[in-house]
Amino acid sequence: MMLNSLSFLPTTLTLATLVPLLRVVLQPIMREARQATLQFNRPEPFNHYYDFIVVGAGSAGSVVASRLSEVPGWRVLVLEAGGPPPTESYVPGWVALNYLPDNLNWDYHTVPQKHGLKNFLGRRGRIPHARVVGGGSTTNGMLYVRGNRRDFDHWASLGNTGWDYESVLYYFKKSEDYRGRTTKHTGRYHGQGGPLAVTPNAKTGQLARAFLRAGRQLGLKTVDPNAAEQLGFSLPEYNVCDGVRCSTAWAYLRPAASRPNLHILHSATVLKVLFNKYKRATGVVYRYGGKVVTARARREVIVSAGALASPKVLMLSGVGPQYHLHDHGVKLVADVPGVGQNLQDHLGVYGLAWTIKPNSVSMENAFSFPSISQYVHHRKGPWASPLGDYASAWVKVTKAGDPLYPDIQLYLSPAVFSMDMGFFIPYIYNFDKAKYVEYSRPLFGTQGFTVNLYLLRPKSRGAVFLRSRHPEALPVIDPNYLSHPDDLITLVNGVKFLMALGNTSALRTRFKAKFHSMVVPGCEREVFSSAQYWGCYIQHMASSFWHPVGTCKMGPSSDPLAVTDHRLRPQDRR
Repeated sequence: MMLNSLSFLPTTLTLATLVPLLRVVLQPIMREARQATLQFNRPEPFNHYYDFIVVGAGSAGSVVASRLSEVPGWRVLVLEAGGPPPTESYVPGWVALNYLPDNLNWDYHTVPQKHGLKNFLGRRGRIPHARVVGGGSTTNGMLYVRGNRRDFDHWASLGNTGWDYESVLYYFKKSEDYRGRTTKHTGRYHGQGGPLAVTPNAKTGQLARAFLRAGRQLGLKTVDPNAAEQLGFSLPEYNVCDGVRCSTAWAYLRPAASRPNLHILHSATVLKVLFNKYKRATGVVYRYGGKVVTARARREVIVSAGALASPKVLMLSGVGPQYHLHDHGVKLVADVPGVGQNLQDHLGVYGLAWTIKPNSVSMENAFSFPSISQYVHHRKGPWASPLGDYASAWVKVTKAGDPLYPDIQLYLSPAVFSMDMGFFIPYIYNFDKAKYVEYSRPLFGTQGFTVNLYLLRPKSRGAVFLRSRHPEALPVIDPNYLSHPDDLITLVNGVKFLMALGNTSALRTRFKAKFHSMVVPGCEREVFSSAQYWGCYIQHMASSFWHPVGTCKMGPSSDPLAVTDHRLRPQDRR
């Protein structure tokens, strides 16, 4: 523990200096950030009565608050625990800073995982859920992917009317301002003129092109993943508007901020939802500026605080599993067993890296004067998108089920896993630094690429619980990763596919790509590259991809874990 604490010290000091310094430098440059911050800080007289109260100004809450306030006669209050988006969050090229500990996020950690995370400190994963206006859309990688049409059709088949793909496609198109080229096959799936910009990456690098060729050599097409079918390889499209991050805070909340009937209150933490004797939500209690304040809602309270905080708020309010609330001394309002249950997350397999021939890939110098000048004056150049050469793939690696329904995603990253030489990545993911360095040290200083592998539809289920009845306490998060054996089987098949991809001539001939074949710490007894070895690798090197969902499940009254109905209203259990 002392070694880890000492090694963390210089990194902590570096980060504590870097981020504030960068904000000072960017402040005069980013006029967009200055203007938005003024709007989010617009003075508002305190009003204790509203028609609607929205808890959480994240990816969903910002949209809901904006849309509700379009009705002039409705007064809307949106409460957000975090502050306004800081200057650096608007610059797409600085996206990695958002994942640093304590920067714009809650810095959640899971409980120790019984079936995996063996090379992570305490076998605990880190989930940096956003704590900022705009939520995850302010901090994420900006990659625009709607999901597979079969996901929505499956929800509808479970009794959620109106959630089939053709029904939700209308709203995807309405929200979208697509800035790429369409074809006669893809045009009907995209919209123009909506508030949310979707912009293809301006340049396609040599590595990304080779990645697409490698996919074709294995029989998979280059596709638009937001059109008819997702199976295949694709180049990234980002939520970027004219060189600036297009979060829901920017696209929805900022334009609505001047409406007199919308009150945006950031840095305000909701403590609980209030209910009357008929079990109808009537308001909220929140902490703001050191004071505890009550606000009343004449019509509705909308809880949109994310998959980890929403169940916590509900349980603190007396809505949740009766036994659990009793254990923490919370007065019961409604026994709803599904609150906090059904937790699902995309499990990511990290550290799968290839070295390439030196200087076989030319990359634009983001820190050169021309690159910086391009962004400062025109919002173009390498800083106008995430730095580097990226690509994605959606692949079916299991035999059962629909052959067009992918079960894994691959994400090409244009650097070896150890590019930071152990200064940042261990803290971003909560890796055991000693084991991380032992595995990745041979890669220090080399040129190459990494492909992260993600499980799209896990069968493992976890849960979120209260740590205590005190609102300041973070929730207990147990994703229960790899508890279902099929998840490990699917990921092993995914790694095998990835090894075949790395052996294609598209990557080996041009770039001399060579897989980093050092045995990962903890798997020395397994035969390298066998199914048993890859299973062991996954149990040691896989953790959260930071996409938790499912803890306030939508479903019909016949589903014992359903928390809301298909219109997202509380499920009536009477």
